[in-house]
Amino acid sequence: MSAKNKAKAKAEQAKGRIKETTGRATGDRRMQTEGRVEKTKGDVREAVEDVRRNTKK
Repeated sequence: MSAKNKAKAKAEQAKGRIKETTGRATGDRRMQTEGRVEKTKGDVREAVEDVRRNTKK
């Protein structure tokens, strides 16, 4: 299950990066902000998975 959640986090980070870059390129600040938020959510999700994995050891 951990690998599944980690992959989900990586996908969310990538989606956020793409959205942020697209927003920056088009000058759409809202899209840029949404991308930054998604990327951050992915970072947090990945950090939580790392903590879970490390506490199980």
